[in-house]
Formats: sequence, C-alpha cells, structure tokens
Amino acid sequence: MNEDQLNKVKAAGFIAALDQSGGSTPKALKLYGVAEDSYSGDDEMFDLVHDMRTRIITSPAFNGERVMGAILFEMTMDREVSGVGTAEYLWNTKNVVPFLKVDKGLADMVDGAQVMKPMPELDDLLARARAKGVFGTKMRSVISEANETGVKAVVDQQFDVGRQIMAAGLVPIIEPEVDINSATKAEAEALLKAAILDQLNTLDEDQQVMLKLTLPETDGFYSELVDHPRVLRCVALSGGYSREESNARLSRNNGMTASFSRALTEGLTAQQSDDEFNAALDASIGSIFEASRT
Repeated sequence: MNEDQLNKVKAAGFIAALDQSGGSTPKALKLYGVAEDSYSGDDEMFDLVHDMRTRIITSPAFNGERVMGAILFEMTMDREVSGVGTAEYLWNTKNVVPFLKVDKGLADMVDGAQVMKPMPELDDLLARARAKGVFGTKMRSVISEANETGVKAVVDQQFDVGRQIMAAGLVPIIEPEVDINSATKAEAEALLKAAILDQLNTLDEDQQVMLKLTLPETDGFYSELVDHPRVLRCVALSGGYSREESNARLSRNNGMTASFSRALTEGLTAQQSDDEFNAALDASIGSIFEASRT
C-alpha cells in the first residue's frame, strides 16, 4: 500500500465519483449537454465522456486541496490525461488518490435487492490497477426494500469481494446503496447497518475497508460505522439527490464525507466557456468540501 496515499485518504477532502459506466454514460452526457443523437456508437460515446472527465480533472478548480480522491471507470484508467495515464496524472499532478470501479453491473432484483454480477476477471483487473498506481476500488450493489434476506446477500457479497481486493493489496470501498426512493428506506438502513457491523467485526486487525453509503434518513445514523476501527473512511453517495439536498444531508452527518457524482457535475455543460466551466466546478467543489467538513 502507498503510505502517502493512505495518509491522503485520512486527510480533509472528498471523493469525486467520475466512474459512470456503459449504462449510465448516456445520461451523464445528456446532463452535460451532449444529446444521444450527437454521437454514434460506444466508441464515440466513451470518447466524449473521457473528454468531459478530462475537462474536470485538468480544471484548476480540481486539486488535492479539496478533492481527496477520484473514482475512475476502467476505461478511464486505461486512457491518458495530458499524455500520461489517468491514475498517474491524478496522483502526481493533482495530489488526488485514484480509485477504480471494479463491478460489472447489477444482477436482477431478488428479495428487494440487486447483488453484483460475477467478476471472473477481477484478479487480473486488480493487478493492472495496482501497476497503474490505483489505491483502492469501488463496487456498487443496490437495496430497494427492507428485506433482511436481500440486505444480507448484498452485504455478504460485498465483503467477500472486499477480502479478495484486500488480498491484492488494495482498499475496497464497500457500496451497498439504498435507493433514495425506497418506501422502506429507513427500515432498510437499519438492516444494512446491522449487517455491515456483523461483517466488520469478522475482519482482522490489519484489515480496513471504506464504506460508501446513501445519506440516511436519521442524522448521524451511521456513527457506529464511522467510528469503527476497521473502517478507514465512511463516505456518502448523492444517489439522485440534488447537490443542495445532498450537501444539506451530508452536513448533518458528522464524520461522513462526500463521494458525489451527479451532485458534483450538476450545472456543468459542454457549451460553457472554460472560464464559465471552471467557475461552476469551483463553486460545486467548494460547497461539497464545506458540507464534508461540517
């Protein structure tokens, strides 16, 4: 493990989630002002989203003073920014710790939850990530109902894969997202916290994970997870909340910091001039950083 990166992860700042994958990329581009009829095929689509991410990463507003880490899509990791690998550019030029999204999407809904699809090539991907200077990984599951069986399946799988990631020398971000539109969101969060605590208590003393959780219905609800010795850091996903709502909820949850995607890029468009874009990004980063410090 890179000790300098580890110390950076413990410091002030939040994580920029720049990891939209194939299914979510068209929506991300549309919000950025790039309509689906303006490109043809996946290659052009991924070129355009890499241009968007490059514009964010290279902006003077984006640096390690407020942004602690950035989560990358695999294809973003494999591409370059300003002539060097994206992960290398993030760490060496911006002092931002690189993370990698490793899941391959969601399985069908069972028991009110969606576990991750199989990842048979995970070991090879982890080895490539380490070689490129990546510090940790992220993997997402979704909980839609307060169903104990479904919640347990999600958490058990997350920690099983997390152990595989730790064995490869990387730090996993465990992300069992609770759908913000769930009719039983608060009840699902109670089941989730209990299941995570059970798993955390099985980890060895030299093992630590990060947690990425939906902002809870009850302020401070995840304080036991934030303070747990096996948790390196607990971050929050915006989950579809607006930036204003995300920041407001985050500021009421001490110890949690942001790992926002849509809330981070809200208001950024391809049509903005560089000055307009950088000013909008600076305001976004500033508000999220302040909410993360509260």
